[in-house]
Amino acid sequence: MAGNSFGQAFRFTTWGESHGPAIGCVIDGCPPGVPLSEADIQPYLDKRRPGQSRFVTQRQEPDQARILSGVFEGLTTGTPISIEIQNADQRSKDYSEIAAQYRPGHADFSYDAKYGHRDYRGGGRSSARETAMRVAAGAVARKALTSILGGSAIIHGAVAQIGPDYADRSQWDWDQVDQNPFFCPEAATAVRWEGLVDAARKDGSSLGAIIEIVAEGFPAGLGEPIYSKLDSDIACGLMTINAVKGVEIGDGFAAAAMRGEDAHDAMRASNEGGVRFESNHAGGILGGISSGQPIVARFAVKPTSSILIPRPSVNRDGEEIEVRTKGRHDPCVGIRAVPVGEAMVAVVLLDHLLRQRGLRGPDWPEAKRQTAHTATRAAG
Repeated sequence: MAGNSFGQAFRFTTWGESHGPAIGCVIDGCPPGVPLSEADIQPYLDKRRPGQSRFVTQRQEPDQARILSGVFEGLTTGTPISIEIQNADQRSKDYSEIAAQYRPGHADFSYDAKYGHRDYRGGGRSSARETAMRVAAGAVARKALTSILGGSAIIHGAVAQIGPDYADRSQWDWDQVDQNPFFCPEAATAVRWEGLVDAARKDGSSLGAIIEIVAEGFPAGLGEPIYSKLDSDIACGLMTINAVKGVEIGDGFAAAAMRGEDAHDAMRASNEGGVRFESNHAGGILGGISSGQPIVARFAVKPTSSILIPRPSVNRDGEEIEVRTKGRHDPCVGIRAVPVGEAMVAVVLLDHLLRQRGLRGPDWPEAKRQTAHTATRAAG
């Protein structure tokens, strides 16, 4: 079916189903000569891997990546890179009862409406299992970005909110993100979230989340002015992630409540040369083109649709029924969306970087193009 590929100069296509024998991706456009091995991909897959705490699905998948092509003697060759992950812990019988039922909040009805046939085992192609291959593609993109820009280019994400409870912005510490099972940047909030997610799980329900992705150390000039704006491509990439229902850049929707003089990011001459921005309400993107400031994006993930609480629905015959979804599901699927969001932002940034180098030449960016400094980051 169409719609399985993402990107232009750097492009990846994913394949496979949740309960099939394997899932995989094919990456095209990666520059040659980038050092790459399975060990470069695995840490990111491990961040997304299920079964690591009681707060995520207990499906046990090792998610071991295997590079099948496009790498020789430890370097990318410039040819398509194929990566495969074997599925190891399918329990298709958990879904036999809903073969002819439409689960509320899922893609069951819409897939049937489109194709007239669907793989009901764990959602098939619509399952979040597919996102493992996005993470693999994002890992390759990160290696290429480092090869071009050096180690100063960093992409990191965090869960900013679960349900109604948000992390205290004044206490954010990126070092805390890897110290708790929620990717939470604030220790006290992570403790509260334990009780919050546990309660939803024990009730057979679920919670939504907001994830923030920040990309720092990227030059000004990435993006196109009209139909392929950097922020529109980031928003597109994030909106393709399962269960995402909203995306904002910088201050996003909060900007609607601001006055013009408060929303503008004032500019001054920098002592380091170039431009210094007094704030970053725009999230590092002006007119669809990066400004050299940190690029800030947030996306909202709805509560996991698979819950144990019976919900009214219909079956294929149009009969009214109640559906109670069995199986192993995330009480808050937004938690494992952090590495997926990071991966999609990495793919978009590499795609635009390669396109910009095609426009300006292989030596871009010049040092002077990178001298944009930010006094304060966008407030969330």
